[in-house]
Amino acid sequence: MLCCKIGIRKHDDDRLVNGLSNQAKPAYGGQAVIEGVMFGGKHTTVTAVRRKDHSIEFFEVPKKPNPFIQKLKKIPFLRGIAAILEASSIGTKHLNFSSERYDVDPEEDEKIDSSPSKMTLILGVAVVGVLSFLFGQFVFVVVPAWAAHLFQPIFPGHIIQNILEGAFKIALLLGYIYSISITPLMKRVFQYHGAEHKVINTYENGAALTVENVKNHSRLHYRCGSSFILFTAIIGIIIYFFVPTDPLWERLLYRIVLIPVVLGLSFETLQLTNKLRNIPVLRYLGYPGLWLQLLTTKEPNGEKIEVAIQSFNKMKQREEQMQTRGIDAQIG
Repeated sequence: MLCCKIGIRKHDDDRLVNGLSNQAKPAYGGQAVIEGVMFGGKHTTVTAVRRKDHSIEFFEVPKKPNPFIQKLKKIPFLRGIAAILEASSIGTKHLNFSSERYDVDPEEDEKIDSSPSKMTLILGVAVVGVLSFLFGQFVFVVVPAWAAHLFQPIFPGHIIQNILEGAFKIALLLGYIYSISITPLMKRVFQYHGAEHKVINTYENGAALTVENVKNHSRLHYRCGSSFILFTAIIGIIIYFFVPTDPLWERLLYRIVLIPVVLGLSFETLQLTNKLRNIPVLRYLGYPGLWLQLLTTKEPNGEKIEVAIQSFNKMKQREEQMQTRGIDAQIG
């Protein structure tokens, strides 16, 4: 799988890049969950899940304004870290909801065990989600650095060690994605991921959100979190050139301390590639992330697209209602 040539289909790329963004429209985000899709706007987030009886159930988590987070989101480099941590905390709640309900018949909802673990009881779902993300980043940083150090007798030198570490990091990422992609459950999650992107691309193109219209749009998107993860590996290689690789303890310490720096720069890179996607030559800067999405997304069928459309429409409806209430409150 890793030796296969990965490329973007020409008609997918054309639909993705040409005239895709209407700057007057809000930029909505989303994520795939188990048997469903979550979409989020400025005020709320909504998940739609396909239940065992084929009905669609919704779950909403309104966004609670946090003055400190809002201030951080206005500061370059820090805004990326704030957005990532916020998305992790909210996304965990939606994942928990979908994992509890996707394989249970609605008539047996009373049998669902929604009791949280002891850690969740103590820390809360949001904090557990953030800690899980940070732990993943810790492993993603420490393991490749340690592995590259093992090869130091064969590949000595600061530059070679950094390149080797980056290669291990990308290999770890691709290996992990491939290993989970072959499981039936994750195959379906990746199909819902593709449906999420198709709905966003259809909306940004100004087309009506019908199953047929959505099918005709790309499953790739420049703002995807998959692209962000890849950028953390690439940006990390560049940053680590400026810090020591020896001794091992100092190398690992620098990697851990620099996690926020790598995350912040990677987020800004992701935002930049999104802004440049309509410029003929510069749009290629975002292609590595799009190539990775060929692994993390799959072509969805009509049923999965229907769930994604329902989720998006529900979120948009709730956004408009909450926006209207906010304007009315200001007038009152």
